[in-house]
Amino acid sequence: MRYRLFIALVASASAALGADDAPASYDYIVVGSGPGGGPLACDLARAGYSTLLIEAGSDQGDNPTYADLGNFNEAANDETTRWDFWVKHSDDPERELKFEHTTWDTGDGTFYVGQNPPPGAKHLGIQYPRAAVLGGCAMHNAGVCSMPADEDWDLIVNKTGDTSWSAANMRRYFKKMEKNDYLPSGNVDHGYTGWLSTSRTDASWAANDSLSQTKIMKKLAQLTGQDSTKIADLANRDILAAPKNVDEEVSFYNMVQHADKFGKRSSPNNYVRATLADPKKYPLTLQLNTLVTRVLFANATGAGSLPKAIGVEVMQGASMYKADPKHVAGTKGPVSQILAKREVIVSGGAFNSPQILKLSGIGPAAELAKFNIPLVKDLPGVGEQLGDNYEGSLMGLGQAPEDGGLMTLLFRTPSAPSKKRNIFTWCGVFSFEGFWPGFPTDYGPNEFACAMVHMAPKSQAGSVTLLSADPQDVPDINFRFFENHGEQDLKELVEGGNILREAWQAAGAPVLPFNELHPCPGTQGATRGVNCTDAAQAEHYKLQAYSHHATSTCAIGGDNDKLAVLDSKFRVRGVTGLRVVDASAFPVVPGAFPSCPTMMLSTKAAEDIIADAKNLKL
Repeated sequence: MRYRLFIALVASASAALGADDAPASYDYIVVGSGPGGGPLACDLARAGYSTLLIEAGSDQGDNPTYADLGNFNEAANDETTRWDFWVKHSDDPERELKFEHTTWDTGDGTFYVGQNPPPGAKHLGIQYPRAAVLGGCAMHNAGVCSMPADEDWDLIVNKTGDTSWSAANMRRYFKKMEKNDYLPSGNVDHGYTGWLSTSRTDASWAANDSLSQTKIMKKLAQLTGQDSTKIADLANRDILAAPKNVDEEVSFYNMVQHADKFGKRSSPNNYVRATLADPKKYPLTLQLNTLVTRVLFANATGAGSLPKAIGVEVMQGASMYKADPKHVAGTKGPVSQILAKREVIVSGGAFNSPQILKLSGIGPAAELAKFNIPLVKDLPGVGEQLGDNYEGSLMGLGQAPEDGGLMTLLFRTPSAPSKKRNIFTWCGVFSFEGFWPGFPTDYGPNEFACAMVHMAPKSQAGSVTLLSADPQDVPDINFRFFENHGEQDLKELVEGGNILREAWQAAGAPVLPFNELHPCPGTQGATRGVNCTDAAQAEHYKLQAYSHHATSTCAIGGDNDKLAVLDSKFRVRGVTGLRVVDASAFPVVPGAFPSCPTMMLSTKAAEDIIADAKNLKL
């Protein structure tokens, strides 16, 4: 098959610069080092393929802010790596201004957070921080590792007919990457020789019936149909176990994190650094502080042939992207090209992967035409179907500090549409109310919260759309929360909050009464006050819900799905030599926390790509 260059660059550049200055070339180019791209690049290199891993940020693997998991709040706030995406939750400007932590640019280098900005302040929106760093957002998250529901995997089987996506098979990828640090070896649900350490904390406190949090836990057990006399055992259950019908099991668990037993973060950063340092000298090259501006294509000239991805164009330099708080207006780095002999794999995440595809000519034709971007393939689903978990919290102040530890509960609310659990909650002495510059608010030693993640949200009406053809610009991101079936999702959140609030009343002296901060301000006892109606709570969650698990903007789908961007092997439809491997590939939000599921997806992608490579001789 013959190709001519869609963007004339390679032949002319080689001739002009001489052979020694021709664009560098690798078997594979992976764009982005987070949970999708980082492990994939390592696996490809370890299979013997020359692989270039490109990361827009720096390597902070030795920085305690990132290396010590307990510093995750500081990591997410750190301008060293932070990219600020200012998102919307709806198309209603008035509703957007009702978000209590909406953020403004004061013009003097500082932010104002709130609803009464100083004169002249520019409205930015709702902060959605991402990490531009080796290891991606797995370097600034809280490290929670949990599994999606089996049907989240099986959905891909149903959409594509590819049985390799079955939940049973996907467990194999988790076991391959896991290095379990908390259970004796031999457990059939776990792996012990992988690159990703998993650990959990001591839950022995739950055996002490005198603690206020144990009392709350016992009440929660009664309210959710568990045996309250077995709290100590329930608190130490393995949340990553896979018994039959696990997705319908209402239970307490011991939360697992991707960290080692000493509290050191385990992430793709560790895997990349270990691969680079390995004495076997795997053919992995890491290029930091490099912004990919587009994918390069050769235009097929043979009948029935497709455009082929042949490399990427990059802009070199730190802080080139305007989401970076350190970006200096007008700064542009040198632009060059890098070639891929086999494939380009985009792993920029749910915001940047669709942006890169669109800048490269792949996306909705009308949107690309608006910015005079030459069309390579009209794919209307690129940037669409943006989804996320709804998150909210019950936040209060006791009369004295709570005593105990972190409790984790997965449960089902009364109106949940199926037998599946729909709320993942964790309760303890912390404050978490979403994201804004400088979060969280420290309410002092008497603070107590139960944070909720609503699983299987029923609306995926969000979008990531271009604001210009400039690759340094940040796209427009609108989640359109509660756009579809919103009343049902809000009802489930309210029911979850009501169950938690009722359990709080079991804390006893000296903690009671709680002064609830939200969603029902004031002292709420066993009988809720007039400011705590279900309608008032639903309105609170509608306006104040937050999120940080964006997915599905380059979704896998079947041949008959007009919004499908990828096939079941991560290949971008309508072109060759191009795949997307990150959370944007999920058709739905995978469970409550996508970090570990995305690393599983990455491990599967490596297997698929290597199998294809063995069948294709270059």
